Amino acid sequence: MKDILILAIESSCDETAAAVVKNGRTVLSSVISSQIDLHKLYGGVVPEIASRKHIEKINPVIEEALRDGGVTLDDLDAVGVTYGPGLVGALLVGVAEAKAIAYAKKLPLVGVHHIEGHVSANYIENPDLEPPFLCLIVSGGHTHLVIVKDYGEFEILGRTRDDAAGEAFDKVARAIGLGYPGGPKIDRLSREGNDQAIWFPRAKIEDSPYDFSFSGVKSAVLNYLNSAKMKGEEVNRADLAASFQRAVVDVLVEHTMAAARDYHMKKIAIAGGVASNGTLREAMSRACDKRGYRFYRPSPILCTDNAAMIGAAAYYEFVKGTRHGWDLNAIPNLRLGER
Repeated sequence: MKDILILAIESSCDETAAAVVKNGRTVLSSVISSQIDLHKLYGGVVPEIASRKHIEKINPVIEEALRDGGVTLDDLDAVGVTYGPGLVGALLVGVAEAKAIAYAKKLPLVGVHHIEGHVSANYIENPDLEPPFLCLIVSGGHTHLVIVKDYGEFEILGRTRDDAAGEAFDKVARAIGLGYPGGPKIDRLSREGNDQAIWFPRAKIEDSPYDFSFSGVKSAVLNYLNSAKMKGEEVNRADLAASFQRAVVDVLVEHTMAAARDYHMKKIAIAGGVASNGTLREAMSRACDKRGYRFYRPSPILCTDNAAMIGAAAYYEFVKGTRHGWDLNAIPNLRLGER
C-alpha cells in the first residue's frame, strides 16, 4: 500500500506549528514556534498579538518542516489543518495557509478538530493503540472524559461545568505570583511542597458523576490567600501549589477510574496540555497499574499544541474520506464531534 504523506498545520492559540506525518503514526518532522515569551509580558495570550505572530512565522515554519522531513510540496497527498476550536484570528492564519497550499498543488484539504488532534497524539508513540479506549482530555480550554469509539468518533461522558483544569492552574498561578504559563510552574513548585498541608475541596456533581468543576477549588485557593493576607500570615507557596494540584489531580483520576469501571474500558489515555503534568501522569499510572489497565500518554512535547498530532488525526480523517472545500472556515467554539 502506498504511504500517505500529510503536511499538517496548527495555529489555534500561541504556537505556530507544522509537521510532515506518514501514515498517521510516523512523524518525519515537527516544528513548533512558541510565543510564550511574548505573551508572558501580558500574563496570558493576547489574541491580536498571537495572530500577527502566526502570519510572520507560518511560512518559515512550514519550509523548515518540509526540509526536516526530506519532502517537497509535490510529495504530499493532503494538507491537514486545525480549524477549531481556538482563537479565531489565530485559526484563520493556519486555515488560509492550508487552503492556499492545497489549491496551488491540487491537494485534498482536511480540516481537523483541535481536540481530536490531542487525542491522536497518543497514536504517534503507541503503535499498538487502537480504538476503542477511554481518554481524559485536559487543557487550558477543555476538560473532557470521552470514549474514543473509533478514529475521529467520540462519546462524551463528562465535561467541565465551569473552568477547565488548565484555566484553574493559570488563575491560581497568577494569584500566587508565579506568572504565565501557570501549569508547568505550579507543577515545578509543587515538587518542593507538601500536598497534604492544606485541604481544598473536590467537587462532585450529583446527577453527572463524570462531569468536572474546578471553580470551587480555585475560589478556595483565593479565599485562603485573602484570609492569610488579612491575618498577616506568611503563605508557604510550595505547600499551597502542591495541595491545590493534588485536589485537581485527585478529581481527574477518580472520575477517569469510575468511568473505566462503569464502561468496562481496559485502555486509558490522557491528552492535552495538562497531560504533561508530572503529578497527573504519576497518579494516573499508579491508578491504572492497580487495576490492571493499560495506560497511554504522549511525551510532554506532544501534549502541548503541535502539528504532528494534527497530522495523525488528519490521516484517519483522510482515509475515512473526509474532505473540505475552499469554504472551510475557522470555528472558534467548535464542539467535539461536530463537523
